[in-house]
Amino acid sequence: MSDPASVNGPTIRMRDAGYYSAHTTGAKLVIDAVAGLVLEALGSMDLHAGDGPFAIADFGAADGGTSIDLHRAAITWLRARMPDRPITLTYTDLPHNDFSTLFRLVHGLLPGRAGPSLHDMQGLFTFASGASFYRQIFPDASLRFGFSATAMHWLSALPAMIADHVHAVGATGAEREAFRRRAMMDWETILLLRARELAPGGRLVLANFCEDEAGHYLGYTGGRSMHEEFSRHWCALRVAGAIGEEECRRATFPQYYKTIAEFRTPFDDPSSPVRQAGLTLRQCHSAVTPCPYAARFRQDGDPVAFARSYVPTLRSWSESMFMAALDPARPLPERQDIIDRFYDAYEADVAAAPEGHAMDYVHCFMAIAKDG
Repeated sequence: MSDPASVNGPTIRMRDAGYYSAHTTGAKLVIDAVAGLVLEALGSMDLHAGDGPFAIADFGAADGGTSIDLHRAAITWLRARMPDRPITLTYTDLPHNDFSTLFRLVHGLLPGRAGPSLHDMQGLFTFASGASFYRQIFPDASLRFGFSATAMHWLSALPAMIADHVHAVGATGAEREAFRRRAMMDWETILLLRARELAPGGRLVLANFCEDEAGHYLGYTGGRSMHEEFSRHWCALRVAGAIGEEECRRATFPQYYKTIAEFRTPFDDPSSPVRQAGLTLRQCHSAVTPCPYAARFRQDGDPVAFARSYVPTLRSWSESMFMAALDPARPLPERQDIIDRFYDAYEADVAAAPEGHAMDYVHCFMAIAKDG
């Protein structure tokens, strides 16, 4: 899912036309796994408190495909307990998000996508907001339940370029500290904005990328590091003369994977602005969701099929960042050829030596309550 900022860095977007959710099975598995936490959070609420619709938000929704089953389950659960109350579901993401695909999927109009839509759910009203979760999206005290998955690792601004890597997981010293400071400021900003939007008694359930207690993170759980592979293949283009030094350096993800302790920091101090705003942490734990493409490879043993399914899931969310690193003076077909060459090389590498490649998901799952 996505809601990266574009304030001071590349404009990042998930790939369009349903490509993102069609090629991110792992992201959907994470959301499916958090369904129990969502229903538990809803069950802890006074569902009949307040007036007007029961307002739900999906922050950083991308094309909506990974969360649609979760929302259908949650709304079915709610409808059984409050049959007459209107329910609103607002998908939020940046203005350049593929909202057209999102609404076609929600209404069951996207060709080739099986499974139930939300179109037939009585008393449900769907909306979209093309705004970042780094700003207030809903009026004060109007939101009853907020959800976000795999989105809030994107920073509000790029704090620094990394000299010899594409991601903060490979940064050290002052470079890494710059990312950590930005991430902690952003985390407080996100929480304070949600505190304003939530009605008293409201809930948030968040599933964010993290660095867990074992030092594992997205794409690294002991095997080949996905971000190391990104760096290696991108630098190989520079060595080959396909891209310049500045283009190589500009490929820095505006992301940071917080530790569990860093996620907890605003909640553990009773005097923090987040606690003073009325938010309390009800649950917080990490979990690893194994890469489904690597799991399939372990069953069928076909390295070529693995590479052809695995690399597109990486491409679905990373392509725009690498594209943005290229000199815009290059003709678009030339830039696209470079990007194709980059991912083709990665795919060939995986097919030739598949062991250790996997985009395991490492998340921090949180349930947060607003006082009231």
